[in-house]
Amino acid sequence: MRKNVLITGGTGFVGRNLTQKLVDNGYSVSILSRSKKTNTENVFYYKWDVEKQFIEAEAIQKADYVIHLAGENIGEKRWTKKRKKAILLSRKLSAQLIFDVLQKSNSTIEAFISASAVGIYGAINGQAICRETTKPANDFLGLTCQKWEAATLPFEKLRIRTVKIRTGLVLGKNEGLLKKLSPVFKWRLGSALGSGKQYMPWIHIDDLCSIYLEAIKNPEMQGAYNAAVTDDTNNQVFSATLAKVYGYSIWLPNVPSFFIQFALGEMANLVLKGRRISNEKIKDLGFQFEHENLETAIKKCLF
Repeated sequence: MRKNVLITGGTGFVGRNLTQKLVDNGYSVSILSRSKKTNTENVFYYKWDVEKQFIEAEAIQKADYVIHLAGENIGEKRWTKKRKKAILLSRKLSAQLIFDVLQKSNSTIEAFISASAVGIYGAINGQAICRETTKPANDFLGLTCQKWEAATLPFEKLRIRTVKIRTGLVLGKNEGLLKKLSPVFKWRLGSALGSGKQYMPWIHIDDLCSIYLEAIKNPEMQGAYNAAVTDDTNNQVFSATLAKVYGYSIWLPNVPSFFIQFALGEMANLVLKGRRISNEKIKDLGFQFEHENLETAIKKCLF
């Protein structure tokens, strides 16, 4: 019998790719959704409503593992006070709901695996390399990721193995970061942003899904892991590489920082600041990245 993985946020970019990866590797997948969807072979849908604190108990009862991806998209809308509050609470409240139903149903799971982000190290530019032992930042990005990761603590207290995947910028086919940038660069209008020196730790969607699979299969995985390629790509390099894939060299000047700050407000920190990330910890477990060359990874996503 296939072991079952319950995914929150399973209908999003990462969730859809991860579902296919898990099914291909012999697991069945349960997905929590606000509306009932039609089940397919080895993929089952259950209703939940975080605001009403409702979840179909069967989804928890049959789960062997939980992968917690659900949460407000941090880069989707301008950071108003209301938006910030929603972002901060999104993963905490949904994780609490799963925990409460898990306890009420007297069920147990083998591991609780939660999405986090390299943003935990803060919206800061500099040369320091961030490892999992690096102190979290106290800016909005850092505090948000800390709250997301704190939502795993109740599961740890039940002696459930917990894993936190600190994800970089995800590259995928017609999805994620490239979906936003490709139209501009395709028309030869791309350029670097701000100074262009801000680091852009990235990861291909295939490698990210493989890390989640490893977190399920490998009982040694516990705690936080950086999920990003360690190649010191900055915005200038990323932009030049994307332009190269489309067959040209960047001819436009960098977009001034103040334009981006005017358009995005505080959220401009997402694109104007970035830190260097080490993936040494995940590699020490024997994990191998399939995509470590930026140009090759971008080509696979676009063509």
